Amino acid sequence: MKLLGIAAGFATALTLYSSASALAATQISWWHAMTGANAEVVDKIAKDFNASQSDYEVVPVFKGTYPEALNAGIAAFRAGQAPDIIQVFDVGTGVMMAAQGAIRPVAEVLEGAGLKFDKSQYLPGIVAYYSKPDGTMLSFPYNSSSPILYYNKDIFEKAGLDVNNPPKTWNEVFEAAKKIKTSGAAECGYTSTWLTWIHLENFAAWNNVPYGTQENGLAGGEVELKINAPLFVNHFQAIADLAKDGTFKYGGRTSEAKQLFLAGECGIMTESSGGLGDIVKAGMNYGIGQLPYDSDGNGPQNTIPGGASLWVMAGKSDEQYKGVAAFFNYLSQTDVQQYLHEQSGYLPVTLAAYEATKNSDFYEKNPGRETPILQMMGKAPTENSKGVRLANLPQVRDIQNEEFEKMLAGQQTAQQALDAAVQRGNAAIKDAMGN
Repeated sequence: MKLLGIAAGFATALTLYSSASALAATQISWWHAMTGANAEVVDKIAKDFNASQSDYEVVPVFKGTYPEALNAGIAAFRAGQAPDIIQVFDVGTGVMMAAQGAIRPVAEVLEGAGLKFDKSQYLPGIVAYYSKPDGTMLSFPYNSSSPILYYNKDIFEKAGLDVNNPPKTWNEVFEAAKKIKTSGAAECGYTSTWLTWIHLENFAAWNNVPYGTQENGLAGGEVELKINAPLFVNHFQAIADLAKDGTFKYGGRTSEAKQLFLAGECGIMTESSGGLGDIVKAGMNYGIGQLPYDSDGNGPQNTIPGGASLWVMAGKSDEQYKGVAAFFNYLSQTDVQQYLHEQSGYLPVTLAAYEATKNSDFYEKNPGRETPILQMMGKAPTENSKGVRLANLPQVRDIQNEEFEKMLAGQQTAQQALDAAVQRGNAAIKDAMGN
């Protein structure tokens, strides 16, 4: 039945994207994890590329959430049925880098097709994250994002908060959340998607404190986690305390909490800049602020990329690789990147697209939309803020989420949760490294 379901999914996708003139075109399969407004952007980009030439046809196929898409790709490769392109979230970067026989570096794909690859054309912080130490770019950064703060201006007004002055520190966020709750302006003051990415990985980078040893894994694989330091403990205990009366409401491990914000249930949310499309589509009276920093930390420093990149799978034909290269070359075009950035909230991958967006007065007309870029590019990264790279980061995140959920259920303190996350996480990292 599962095989029939997969076959049906492929048949549907082929029906949507095929045409009589494209029957002779080489098909390029693109597995992705985009939903809502971002899925619409994927469909439009694929259709526009297919209409721009007749040699190749990109066929997008939705494969579930980010973790589900990664697992589907791994299973498909083992079965000899891998797609040509797969979208893998930032956390899976270490997993894909370790699977060298399964992937083909995007730099080689582009150069093999006779296309000049100049990494200086791309935003440096993003390119560095998806490259080997020698600078070879391994994957194409399709939808890079930065976590930011969103707030409902109508709820702020009801609560007596300044609608033009979003909270800048975590203490300010927590105080605003309490005021929203006690005033009755909303049922919940604050929620957040992706606790691991926003409140651990980016919390460490933005406040310029270590997430782990070995430059958070970028300088070596044998990493020991440092996330039970007092700064982290105090931060999570504050969240746990707010959860007791519903001032903070937990939505889930990935982006589920966005629905709480869209429904007007919570007045403040921290979420990926890539979540903007659905907020705009909802017609909400919203505002944007920078990711809050901890007044006891060393920030604000710089945020680290989230989102996902496009990996090219190994074992494909030369013609398929030429098609992939042509598609990536199309994605790099300034107008395509500008469209992707303006419609989705994801960062423009190329410097030219960023400059074109600035020159169009888009940021002046849309306050806050430049915030995620400035957060990432405002300061040169330190050893604490280059990113996090573990061979088994998805597994380590699962461990952390398990401990957070026990904490939010009142079963343990933040100190106990983070101590357990460190102990279990370190053991898992050692296992992954073969120690």
